[in-house]
Amino acid sequence: MTDLAAALIDTLPKAELHLHIEGTLEPEMMLALAARNGVELPYATVEEVRAAYEFDCLQDFLDVYYQGMSVLLTERDFHDLTWAYIERVQADGLSHTEMFFDPQAHTDRGVAFETVLGGIVSALEAAHREFGITSRLIMCFLRHLSEEQAFEALDCACRHKDHIHAVGLDSSEQGHPPAKFARVFEAARREGFRAVAHAGEEGPASNVRDSLDILGVARVDHGNRALDDPALTRRLADEGTPLTMCPISNWRLKGIPTLADSPVGAALDAGLLVTVNSDDPSYFGGYLNDNYRAVHEHLGVDAAGIVRLAKNSFAASFLPDREKQARLDAIDGQVESVRHRHASQGD
Repeated sequence: MTDLAAALIDTLPKAELHLHIEGTLEPEMMLALAARNGVELPYATVEEVRAAYEFDCLQDFLDVYYQGMSVLLTERDFHDLTWAYIERVQADGLSHTEMFFDPQAHTDRGVAFETVLGGIVSALEAAHREFGITSRLIMCFLRHLSEEQAFEALDCACRHKDHIHAVGLDSSEQGHPPAKFARVFEAARREGFRAVAHAGEEGPASNVRDSLDILGVARVDHGNRALDDPALTRRLADEGTPLTMCPISNWRLKGIPTLADSPVGAALDAGLLVTVNSDDPSYFGGYLNDNYRAVHEHLGVDAAGIVRLAKNSFAASFLPDREKQARLDAIDGQVESVRHRHASQGD
């Protein structure tokens, strides 16, 4: 990695737009919360937990992911989980996060919606006070559950519009096409929520198209398979529809054979508004800047490309235009500072 690219990755302001807060549960915290809450796990040590983090597909990951969630029971738990993520990534230059949370995975085991939301929100408010980090919350529907259950979650979200900005769609993509949730997303948009959806991670390009046309999403999460369809790729470029890609996640889930096969490079070449994110970093071993380093080292994304990705992260966000511009200006200022420093050092 060149010194210039490394310095830019380390210091540029960034937004993270594809982050599941439950996917930041590190093994140490999982065991600590299990002990605090009297939850039995099939793991006794951190090493045993990490040994379980070897996945052959998305479903293998989800099985461990939902099991790990069982330790999250109180508002304090959700606060501590969120705060640990904030402390970790503020050092990566994070200045804005649009974070997913999966309330159905908690309410189905008796944890109140308000308990989940209250803990996350209190940590995000502290992040703004202490670090100036801004945030938007995205409530995801679990696609392996029913439409009826999704409507129940939407009813809860409607009571908390002051804290929930958008709805999303995650969990198992295979066998659960976007059309299954057409009515829920229509209702959510009528209530004023923005819409995003996971599509084209393990499903076909048609899932990306249907997410646009049927669900009315403003942003596609992953979207890898969209690149299989030239017409869809051109449409995404022409319409400026963002894709929130996650290189290390895709590799660890065997969606791509090597990091050099990540679709981020092809998406950049096609003129797409692509962003780089960490997805579920504790499970996949890579936080925000690790993913930036991966695209530089394995895809050859140069310093200019790193700047472009950082700018894309704000351009693709749900921040108001004036705030977006302020973040873009901050990136330009940081780039100038880094380049000046490297020029004076003879790099």
